[in-house]
Amino acid sequence: MRMKQKLIILFLGFPLLIFSQAIEITHGPYLQQVGETEVTIVWMTNNEALSWVELAPSGNDSFYAFERPKYFDTAYGSKKIGKLHQITLSGLEPGTAYRYRIFSKEIVSYENHRVLYGNIASSNVYSQKPYQFRTLDVHADKLSFRVVNDLHAKNENLRNMLGGTNRGNTDLVIFNGDMVSMLNDTEQIFSGFMDTAVALFAKEIPLFFSRGNHETRGRGSAGLYDYFPTKTGEFYYSFQAGPVYFIVLDGGEDKPDSDIEYSELAYFDVYRSKQAEWLKSVVSSGAFRQAPFRIVIMHIPPTATTWHGTKDVVRKFIPILNNAGIDVMLCGHTHNYAFIEKGADPAIDFPILINDDETWLDVVVDSKIQILQKDMSGATLKDHVL
Repeated sequence: MRMKQKLIILFLGFPLLIFSQAIEITHGPYLQQVGETEVTIVWMTNNEALSWVELAPSGNDSFYAFERPKYFDTAYGSKKIGKLHQITLSGLEPGTAYRYRIFSKEIVSYENHRVLYGNIASSNVYSQKPYQFRTLDVHADKLSFRVVNDLHAKNENLRNMLGGTNRGNTDLVIFNGDMVSMLNDTEQIFSGFMDTAVALFAKEIPLFFSRGNHETRGRGSAGLYDYFPTKTGEFYYSFQAGPVYFIVLDGGEDKPDSDIEYSELAYFDVYRSKQAEWLKSVVSSGAFRQAPFRIVIMHIPPTATTWHGTKDVVRKFIPILNNAGIDVMLCGHTHNYAFIEKGADPAIDFPILINDDETWLDVVVDSKIQILQKDMSGATLKDHVL
């Protein structure tokens, strides 16, 4: 059993004992909001702490061969403290590899303007290699990425699917919804899938999160965004990596807002309407129009069912996406694999691939888009070239 640390301080001239669990990094780190010139690094500690990241260029020299710049999470001119740490590193170079180390300095007491600090927890750069990442590059002519969905906290399936993921074969990973069945508390984010993702790849390979309808459920769902921040401040956003411009959409829930299952908390019809206005601005942007390829990520497909969520997506999103030059939409939700060719659904003018819950997608984009559907042993089941 880990011993509790004991601190002795003076209070009005008398010794005062404070017992607290030694500070630890409990979850993470993992990469979020990776772009050409910035990255956000997220982790958690068991106690409140002041945290920072130290950054070094790629290389074989000691991490501490030089004084490394420090990055803090700040708000309105002050450094933040807490248990959840989100630190954005900006001013980086596109397509460039970096090394990093994380630090958390425990806050034992914070009264008025006086702060008493405790021990420091940090990642290891002495007996292990520092963590690394590479910024995105919109001018790269090739992109490799992997997609999983509907795992519903089946960590063993996640390990089987993405166990071979590394910086040599994957530029980024997309979690396309329903990674858990319910979020009663945010700890389920980690026990359900993120601890496994961190162990496999997420410390060094960018992870982009697409919310599924099950992640809208439970008291903890209100805090989900804090762990997967985006530039829009919403679960819908866009980004470009190599030759691909990605639009990540949030279909919300699949039943009417008034359904008894949502206990009067659902407000997704208005949310999707607001999202549609944002989508109009994205597809009219120069970056979107000039990209060699355009891929849409959305958990709920705009076809294959007649449930309310699907019909609302069709009404609000599809007229905007039609004629926008979408190369393919990648979906999940149904737990059944399907590839709908362009024109097979007269209401939709682009192909849709619906991945199931026991396979994953290995995608390479260069002069074409090649999508391999693979099972948990890594065997290829389907091969689509677009």
